[in-house]
Amino acid sequence: MAKFKNTDRLHAIFETMSEGLLVVGRDGRIREVNPALERLTGYTADELVGKPCSVLNCDVCERSRREGRAHWCKLFDERAEHRRRCHVIRKDGSAVPVLKNASLLMADGEPVASVETLTDLSELVERERTIRELSRRLENGHGFHGLLGDSPPMRRVFRLLERAADSDAPVLILGESGTGKELAAKAIHDLGPRSAGPFIQLNCAALNESLLESELFGHVRGAFTGAVRHRTGRFEAAHHGDIFLDEIGDVPLGLQVKLLRVLETKTLERVGDHRPVHVDVRIISATNQDLARLVREGRFREDLLFRINVIPIHLPPLRERSEDVALLCDHFLAALREKSGKDVAGFTPEALALLRAHDWPGNVRELRSALEYAFVLVDSGRIHPEHLPPSIGASACPPLPASPPAPAQPPSPIPSPAPFGGRETRAETERRELVAALRRAGGNQSEAARLLGVHRGTVINRMRKYGIDLRTLVVEGEG
Repeated sequence: MAKFKNTDRLHAIFETMSEGLLVVGRDGRIREVNPALERLTGYTADELVGKPCSVLNCDVCERSRREGRAHWCKLFDERAEHRRRCHVIRKDGSAVPVLKNASLLMADGEPVASVETLTDLSELVERERTIRELSRRLENGHGFHGLLGDSPPMRRVFRLLERAADSDAPVLILGESGTGKELAAKAIHDLGPRSAGPFIQLNCAALNESLLESELFGHVRGAFTGAVRHRTGRFEAAHHGDIFLDEIGDVPLGLQVKLLRVLETKTLERVGDHRPVHVDVRIISATNQDLARLVREGRFREDLLFRINVIPIHLPPLRERSEDVALLCDHFLAALREKSGKDVAGFTPEALALLRAHDWPGNVRELRSALEYAFVLVDSGRIHPEHLPPSIGASACPPLPASPPAPAQPPSPIPSPAPFGGRETRAETERRELVAALRRAGGNQSEAARLLGVHRGTVINRMRKYGIDLRTLVVEGEG
């Protein structure tokens, strides 16, 4: 600070500012801080002065230092004021959202130091989160930017998406096909600081290696046969925004190296060109594969996994949140009713029980298709089991065998007469035979499945559907 005039006046200003302020020298070390910065970070001036500015772990500064050329920070190269929202890490390890303004102090035309002010945005971020939550509740009491659910797993996902949106770190969305990974990625973009920028998507499994490289990084005219004009890649198109790479586990190993370089250096080279192109992009990836297993098999780079898996978010399959099935059914039914004009009131209890008991290997996408199928068959009134697809409705459960497949085994439970001499419904027969098989098997679900000639999963689904509890079944008897 010896080169600056009116040092005492500057110190007086520093002391009274409500914003945190630090002065960083050309060597990247902190020269001075004010009391507001001490309060903001939890560090004392003695703990900060003389230390590298990286001690605050600012995510924006980390990129600026990495992209610096002749100097430790690109601020000194570009000589332009920087104004960004970011996070710094306090002494106690907690993250604080701040608005950071950084500009250079010049002397004789050369940068002497940088001056940075940090405004605490904690209250503003909390207010924004509260407003978003209230807006979500007003818009749809059980939804979140197109994702529907009110079960505990989905509420956890909604909270994670909000936190991920506040950060600029890479996000990896994990989940089976049909769980809503694309909707989750769009929610992160819409809620994040890059929402004013583009949101660019690419399914990495849809293209071969050469086409995928061109789509990601672009190409110049004449780069290969058929390249008659310059093409902008998806990364360039996503500049100042977010890029969503779906099915990232299908990226070929050769391209994984180039992708890692883009993520680490924020630069790319178009196919057929060697000039680096700077891109400012946050990456959101998604996959339904086990990337750790792919790493062990040598099909996915471990260093790339570490780079994209900074914030992992797992979307639960529909079978793990069966309490959301009725909510999803009502939502899709309302949309179909509005589109077609059909007077379909809802579902019979039997149809809804079948929908809740189904495993849904295709998740929400399969459920929507099943309801579209039922909507075609029903004319009006309510949807019955016979309106559901064969894999879900009444025909999904064929008549149970009256005797076991193997003669050496004890005979299967013999159906008892229908109560009061009336005709027994299929559901009543199915439940009674299931109870008898479970009793005979002593509560062993695998043995009961063998006796009935069905899979163990079918036994579990039917137990859930009919509310059969093994504890009361074996001890008290049920039927």
